[in-house]
Amino acid sequence: MRQLIIEQNPDSKGGVVVSGKDYRYLRQVLRVRVGDMLSLRCPDGQLRNSTVAKIEENSKRILLQVCADTQEEKSITRGVQAQSIQEEKESGKIEYWLFQFLPKPQKLEQIVRQATECGIKYIVPVIGEYSEKSSVKAMESSKQERMERIIKEARQQSGSPVNTQLLPCVTIQEAMEQWNQVQEEKIGFVLSERNDGDGDIRKLIATKQNLGTIGVIVGSEGGLSPAEVEFLLSDKDLVPVHFSGNILRCETAALYGIAAVQTAVN
Repeated sequence: MRQLIIEQNPDSKGGVVVSGKDYRYLRQVLRVRVGDMLSLRCPDGQLRNSTVAKIEENSKRILLQVCADTQEEKSITRGVQAQSIQEEKESGKIEYWLFQFLPKPQKLEQIVRQATECGIKYIVPVIGEYSEKSSVKAMESSKQERMERIIKEARQQSGSPVNTQLLPCVTIQEAMEQWNQVQEEKIGFVLSERNDGDGDIRKLIATKQNLGTIGVIVGSEGGLSPAEVEFLLSDKDLVPVHFSGNILRCETAALYGIAAVQTAVN
């Protein structure tokens, strides 16, 4: 189910005016016509159904009208309401973090897109021993705007209700400081090419009660150095995981690791 993420709530009459990049997205990607139904993800997280009321080709604007029944949260879509997200969080819904050691920029974009589609809450780029200098420099430039656009497009394409956030690039020490600030019950999985763990994620998760946060730590193209693995595993809430089988590229390993963890949880 696709959705359109809007920056402002509908006006008092339920109207939403779309222009700029969102206009091009609706016309060129979704190819909407007058009368089409469209799901809107509002700034407050609510999912509302709307109708394409008017398309102004000359001014490049589209007028959307929120359907009356969605004011009562009667959704005709399969999207998740913000209230449901909060209720799930309070009842034990798990929040996911991805600590991705910096690969090449193009690979990072793919990882960010896929992690967003999987419902990762926080993506933390980490400067690692094997990260290329060009990758670090790229993150210091105006890369944030492009990444935010990738996240928005991935959420709209997948219908993810999770407000995925790409945090600033940090060192491994700073990344662990962020991880240690998480107060609720947590566990993190360090994906290792070496046989550092047995890969039984389900058994490891079962050792935690009232689990609220899960982290996945993935290396760059060269993986994680022995010193980095040693430093990470000094944290009592981080455990090593080794998946037997083929050696995966870093962009494949991130998606594979996320999927394996979420499957074990569910």
